[in-house]
Amino acid sequence: MPKLSAILLMVAALVLAGCGYRPMYGSSATSPGVAGSLAAISIPEASDRPGQLIRNELISSMQAGKGTEPKYLLNLTTTVADNGVIQNKQPAVTRQAILITTNFELIDRSTGKVVTKGTTFARVPYDVVRQPFADLQAQKDATERAAREIGADIRTRLAAYFAKQPQSS
Repeated sequence: MPKLSAILLMVAALVLAGCGYRPMYGSSATSPGVAGSLAAISIPEASDRPGQLIRNELISSMQAGKGTEPKYLLNLTTTVADNGVIQNKQPAVTRQAILITTNFELIDRSTGKVVTKGTTFARVPYDVVRQPFADLQAQKDATERAAREIGADIRTRLAAYFAKQPQSS
């Protein structure tokens, strides 16, 4: 019986090897893969704090700007809204939500053309308890969480875009 399971395991491995499966973030000796493409993106400075938080998240998760001259430019446009979710007069606690919407465009620096673009958003609620410091910290924390969500979503979308592109040899 152990021989049969070993043979089946070998057959399964050979079938999977022939199907063209490759890990999204994998690389080879001839191609840096998706991770190399993500590292070849430069991201300009943002004009506001939420945009800067998103930029920082992308740079740290993609290793953007490391290595050779960047092949791509990622432009981000961010808008922020702070909306009331629940207005409750008793016990003087309200629920707010930070809504950050970001449009992104990935531009090929050699041609100047937009290769992919999209819009993403994150909505993160927080409590307002009528204590100035606590309210400010809650709003700041919600903004940081929203920026992390947006950064992760943009990174995933860019990785999916690069994974669909033919690998250079």
